[in-house]
Amino acid sequence: MRIALLTETYSRRMGYIFHCLPKYLARCGVEVHVITMDLPPYYYISQSTEVFQGFTEPLVPGTTEEIDGYHLHVLKHRKVFGYPRMVGLADKLGSIRPDIVQCQASIGLIPMDAALNKLRFGYKLFTGNHNAMSTASAGLGIGGSFLQRGKAFATRFLSGRLASYCVERCYAVTCDCAEIAWRYYGVQKRKVVTMHLGVDIDYFFPVRSVETQEERVALRKELGYTPEEIVCVYSGKMTEDKNALILAQAVNRIRELGIPYSALFIGNGVQKEGIGAMAHCKVLDFMDFSKLGAYYRALEIGVWPTNESTSMLDAAACGIPLIISDGVVYREHVDGNGLVYHQNDLDDLVSKLLELNSKERRSQLGKYGADKMVQKFSWDSVARRRLAHYHEALG
Repeated sequence: MRIALLTETYSRRMGYIFHCLPKYLARCGVEVHVITMDLPPYYYISQSTEVFQGFTEPLVPGTTEEIDGYHLHVLKHRKVFGYPRMVGLADKLGSIRPDIVQCQASIGLIPMDAALNKLRFGYKLFTGNHNAMSTASAGLGIGGSFLQRGKAFATRFLSGRLASYCVERCYAVTCDCAEIAWRYYGVQKRKVVTMHLGVDIDYFFPVRSVETQEERVALRKELGYTPEEIVCVYSGKMTEDKNALILAQAVNRIRELGIPYSALFIGNGVQKEGIGAMAHCKVLDFMDFSKLGAYYRALEIGVWPTNESTSMLDAAACGIPLIISDGVVYREHVDGNGLVYHQNDLDDLVSKLLELNSKERRSQLGKYGADKMVQKFSWDSVARRRLAHYHEALG
């Protein structure tokens, strides 16, 4: 089987789906090609240049390389009505001749072009939706003016519906992503399948040997933490919508009670300076995703105060409990191994952090989460389930 995965952006240093899924598909013995454009991750966010400056590497159009057993192809992009389009996609698909094409998105020019090229090359087409209600609601036209609703219909529902006629399945990564796909993005409801994202268990696993225990002790010493400190970790963009600052505020409030909580923040953004200025808070720059596992294993609690993040899964796989926001609709990754607080409520976040003051409880929740990630959320299991669907489509 030959598979082509189409994605707007790609980064070798970020562990998102089209970095991990092709690796595990290739391990299953199929030929995998990732086709992307010369755009930086989060190019559509105004602060992205500042947030990821010096971290993401530029991609050179026209290049092809092999990574982790799969092939990465970089195409030029062209904006059409403000939306990016792959230049030379038909020629690239013609040279690869895939049996399966999987698009990351279900709306936009890429799935539309993939649908048109299906008529030419005869492959089976799959799409996806990774936009959850907590992040996508502003662009859906819900409760907006007639003009806003009309724009949402034209740019989202209509394009998604036209493409979906050529689609076998649309993979929504959460239940609310699934609803958005059929209700707002036009995908036929019978074609929407909920299949969560995964964890790269090559890098994200709990302390399980003398070596990883020594690594944990050494890293805590390097960071300046004592054995008694309860250290929370947040990784990702430090933007206002992510509001990592509230974790720093909560930690300092707990410190006033004489309880040794601290926090480590890994990333960048407009809140970075404010967080770094607060006592008991350390800030590190973005780092390659393969290095994050050691930091999660060295600390006690993972906290993501607002929106979804794949880092939640990675931290849980490393054996630490989670605290997430009640704005996150899909919570299977935290059920039984973490707590939910009322979003942006400082008092409630303090309360939830104090509920994890007990080492025994943290250990219990962390072990349950690590086991669950291996059994239900590994990229290996996700890849095998998708392969079963691909085989079914090919008959």
